[in-house]
This record gives sequence, structure tokens and C-alpha cells, in this order.
Amino acid sequence: MAIYILFEGFSHGLSAIPYGLTMLKLSMSVLALYLLKRFFGGATYTSDRLMHSKAVMITGGTSGIGAAVAHDLASRGAQIVLLTHHAPSDPFLVDFIMDLRAQTNNEMIYAEQVDLSSLHSIRLFATKWIDNAPPRRLDMLILCAATMTPPFRKERDETEDGVEANWGVNYLANFHLLSILSPALRAQPPDRDVRVIMTTCSSYAAGTLDFKDEEFQDRGFTSAKKAKASAYGASKLALMIFAHSFQQHLTAYKRPDNQPPNARVTIVDPSWTRTPGMRRFLSAGSLWGLFLYLLTWPLWWLILKSPEQAAQTFLLAALDPELGTGVGGKMLRECREVVPLRDEVRDAGVGKDLWEMSEKMIEKLEKEGVERRKRKKEETERDSTEAKVKTKDANKSSGGSKASSSSARRNRKAT
Repeated sequence: MAIYILFEGFSHGLSAIPYGLTMLKLSMSVLALYLLKRFFGGATYTSDRLMHSKAVMITGGTSGIGAAVAHDLASRGAQIVLLTHHAPSDPFLVDFIMDLRAQTNNEMIYAEQVDLSSLHSIRLFATKWIDNAPPRRLDMLILCAATMTPPFRKERDETEDGVEANWGVNYLANFHLLSILSPALRAQPPDRDVRVIMTTCSSYAAGTLDFKDEEFQDRGFTSAKKAKASAYGASKLALMIFAHSFQQHLTAYKRPDNQPPNARVTIVDPSWTRTPGMRRFLSAGSLWGLFLYLLTWPLWWLILKSPEQAAQTFLLAALDPELGTGVGGKMLRECREVVPLRDEVRDAGVGKDLWEMSEKMIEKLEKEGVERRKRKKEETERDSTEAKVKTKDANKSSGGSKASSSSARRNRKAT
């Protein structure tokens, strides 16, 4: 039957086949859609490497790209430590971990509570981690967590420490976390392949860093005060500069066993992806924006990667044997090495200025945090004391009223 239809088509043209022209147009449309989807989906990385006994720490591992990376590495047998702002007893987190364990057949999946918008929370976790003796195993640290302030927002998003949210979460939190965990990374045995993977975005090319701006040095306003759209790009630019500085920091360390450094930093640009953060950005953080996003969802489905597609370059950075040797500080995009578009990314002088400024900023913010927590504790104690005094006075009044009532009853009885 099919051969006869094809023969008729070749002999007498498409008009001889019922709905032939319509079917051809439909087939061409489906083919074009498939090719576009393959193009926007990006490159794919395949590897059969297993990760048994490897300890991998991931930020942002409960949603988006981080969740896809965590799922793949867990299915390869890696021990996964999820850093999340949820408490380990949170029902959502408990269900997420249980599902991930069942899907990957891997029970070595845990969670640690770390709020990246709080420098104090980061210090509590990181110091507890490095205080362990002997040093805990840590083969890989993947930094996927990030925030993106929606456009047209009148209020300025801030972290718990009063820092602009993009700068605080995307850059300062990662700087603080790695600065404290640095001894744990350098203390790993020389035969281990230690990797630090940071996430960037093409918007870094439009970011600006003004080290002479007092507001920038004080609260990391970056360019958000003048142009909110560039705050995200500035945070990613700073993170890339820090990545190269941190690689130099790891390389300059002289190990006690006189072995060469075994920790390497890799920067990954996953390209635009359909993550919760991207949905929040495209919808401008509003209900009307979400409604428009849902109406135009087929367009975003076509041109934006899925989290699984975006995770491919992360998997290359985590699994490729060649990236575990040689010089670190490489940047990857679409599963291949690329050169950063900004020269200051590899500028040692800019990296030094940014590092020193970040240390001073964190020192100041942590001092303010100590004072803030101290005042809050004093207020809590004062309120507790006042409540106890009021309760005591109320009990006395109640006791006096009862005594008066008893006395009145006795007098009436005597009468």
C-alpha cells in the first residue's frame, strides 16, 4: 500500500495523493521544529565513568540545573551533600532526598542547612566542616545556586546582611564559602582529583565593577543602583575573576608532602535554561507576568534548554579525565573550552583588588551581624523578663482577689 502511494506520488505528483501536500508541509514543519530544538538544546556529553566513593558537595541541588547534576552524579554512585537553606527536617527536603535515593538507587545522599544569603550561616557550616579531624573527604564542590532579580522591581532585594541580593548570593556567598573551605580542599590526599566548579552566565560580558565607588565597597551595590539589569552580570563577572584568583591560591599552596597541587577550578556557562530563577525573571516576579509566561511557554520550551540539557557541560567538568590534570581555571561552554570575553577575568591585579575588597566587606558585615544578633538576643531576653514579671504580677493580683473573695465569704457566713 505504501509503495503504491509513493509510486502515484512520483508518477502523477503530490496532487494524486490524498492530503499529500498537507502531509508534506506538516512533515517539513515537524522536521524544522526538531532541528531548532536540537540546535537550542546544545551539546551532549556522554560518559560511562562511575563516581563510587567520591564525595560531591552541591549548592542549588534541589532545583533546576543543580538538581539535574545531582541526579546524574548520584546515579553514578557519588556521595552527594546538598547545601540548602531548608532545614534537614523540612518535609519538602525529606521527600526530595527520599525520591532521589529511590530513583538513583543511592543511599549516600544527605543535606546540610546553609543559607547563602547569610554570611553567619555560611561560616557556621564551613567552620564545622573544616574542624573535623581527620579532614572529611571532599572530591568536588559544584556551585549552582544563584539568584536573578526580576526586572521592573522598585524595591532593592537584599540579603540578611543588607547586601544587594545578586552580589550577595551569586558572588559574596561563594567567596566566603570557598575561603573557609580552602583548607579542606588543600588537605585532600595527593592521589585525589579535587575539582571546584563555578557557574557563570553570558551576561558577565555586560557587568561592571567599580572599585573606586564607596557604595560598591560598602554594600556591593555594583551597578544595581544605576542600572538594575547589570547587577546580575556584575556578580557573575566578579565570580569569574575570583575563580582564577582562587585557582592561583590553590596552586601557590605548598603541600607538606611536597606533592603537586591536585585541586582545579573550572568555570561553566550552561547557557539560558528553563530554571525556576529564569521563570521568575521572565515573569518579572508577578502573577500577570507568570500568566504571560504560560501563554508563551512553547517559545521558551523551544529556545531555552531544559535543566538536563544544561547539565551536560557540568558533567563534562565533573567527569572528564583531562580536566583533572594540567592547568586549572578553564572556562567551558557547550561542552568545549572557550576564552572569556573580558580581559579582566584573567587579570591578576584586578583579582587581587577584588579579593582584598571582598575580605574587608565580609569583615565589616560580620561585625555588624554580631552586633545585630547581640541586640536581638538582648531584646528577646528583655521581652522574656517583662513577660515573666507581668505573669507574676497577674498571679499576685489573682491571688489577692481570691483572698479577698474568701474573706468576704467568711464574713457573710459569720453574719
